[in-house]
Amino acid sequence: MDERLRYLERTNGFFTRSEVRDCGYDDRAVAAALRSREWYRVRNGAYCYWDTWHGLPEEARHLVLAKAVMRSMPGRVVLSHGTSLIGQHVDVWGMDLKRVHVTRIDGGAGRIEGDVHHHEGVVREGDVVERDGLLMTEPTRAVLEHACCSPIPSGLVSANSALHKEIVIPDALQMLMDNGFERWCGSRKVRVVVLLSDGRIESVGESLSFHLFWTQGLPMPELQFHVYDADGQLLGIVDFAWLEHKVFGEFDGKIKYGRLLKDGEDPGEAVFKEKRREDLIREATGCSMGRLIWPDIFRPVVTGNRFRRLLHLAA
Repeated sequence: MDERLRYLERTNGFFTRSEVRDCGYDDRAVAAALRSREWYRVRNGAYCYWDTWHGLPEEARHLVLAKAVMRSMPGRVVLSHGTSLIGQHVDVWGMDLKRVHVTRIDGGAGRIEGDVHHHEGVVREGDVVERDGLLMTEPTRAVLEHACCSPIPSGLVSANSALHKEIVIPDALQMLMDNGFERWCGSRKVRVVVLLSDGRIESVGESLSFHLFWTQGLPMPELQFHVYDADGQLLGIVDFAWLEHKVFGEFDGKIKYGRLLKDGEDPGEAVFKEKRREDLIREATGCSMGRLIWPDIFRPVVTGNRFRRLLHLAA
C-alpha cells in the first residue's frame, strides 16, 4: 500500500483521501499518519509524505498545492497571477506561497477562500497555456496580473525575470497593457512596473536594488556593463554603472559566490577571485565600487544616501 501511495505522490505530487481509502486506510489510520508526521496534509483531502514535503523548496510546495486545488475544481478555473508565474519558472518575491491564485472561467464570483484566491476576469482564446498538465494564464498576462495585485517591487521582480529568461518580450507587455489593462484595478502599478522592467536584470536582488535607486531619486544606472582592459580582454561584467560619476554597483547575495564555485573549489578561493576581479576593474577604470547586500534593500533611505555620497550628489 505504501508503495502505491509513493507512486501516486511521485506522479501527481500528492494522494487524495479517496486514493488512501482504496489502499485500505480508514479515518483513524489517516489521523494516526498525520499525527505521527508520516504524512503531511497539503490541503483538505490531499496528502503527501512528510519527508517529501519538507524536502521541497517553497515554490515546489506551492505547485503541489496548486495541483491539489486544480484536482478539486476541474474545468472551473485556471491558475493565474503569481501561481501561473511559478508554474512557468518565473521568479516571484514577497508572494504568500500558502495561497493559490486562480481565475474563474465558469462565471463564479471572485473571493478569497482558505488557501485559494479566486479572481474574476475575462479569459480569452489564447490566454491559457498548459504546463506540466496544468492550465494557467499565459506568461505575459500572468506578469501583468501579478503586478496588478502586488507591491511594485514584487511585480518588477517577476517582470524582469520573465524578460531575462525570454519567456515574454517587452513589446508584448506594453501591447497587452495598452489593450485593456488600464481598466484593471492596480493598473497604475502595472504601468510603473512595465516602465522600469528590463530583461538585462538577472536576479531578484538586482531588481530590488534597481527599484531602490528609482525610489530614492538616484540616476538610473547602465545595466550589465562590460569592463575591458587595455588589451581588449573582458575583465568582468558589473550589475550597475554610473559612468558619468565613475561608480559601479553590484548586488551580492550569498548565492552569488555559490555560482562562482567550480567543482572542488574552496568558497574562500571564490571570494578571493571575486575580490581580485574587483581590484582589476577599479585599476582599469578608476571607478569606485558600491556593493549592496540583502539588509541594504530593507533600509532604502540609508542605502540611498550611501550611494548618493558615492555618486557625489547633493542630499
